[in-house]
Amino acid sequence: MTDHGEEGRGPGQRPIEVNINGKTVILSDHRMTGLEIKEAAVAQGVIPDVGFQLSEERPNGELVHVRDDETVTVTRHSQFLAVAPDDNS
Repeated sequence: MTDHGEEGRGPGQRPIEVNINGKTVILSDHRMTGLEIKEAAVAQGVIPDVGFQLSEERPNGELVHVRDDETVTVTRHSQFLAVAPDDNS
C-alpha cells in the first residue's frame, strides 16, 4: 500500500508555508484552489471565514485576485492578502 501522507499528499510532498495577511499558513500541496487556501487559513485561525476575498501579491507588488475555483501554484515565497468582502481598502 502506498503512503500518501497527511491530507492526501503524495509521497515525498511536504507542507508549504505561505504568508497570508502577515501570518504563516501551512498548506498541504503546491497546487491549491483559492477556496482551499482560504479553508486552510480559517482552520489555522488566520481569517474568520472563507467569505474573504483572496489576492496573491506578486514579486513586483501587484495584487492579483484569486477566485475560489482558480488553482494557483504556491511556494514558500507566496504571499496573499485576504480581506472582508465589504472592506474597501
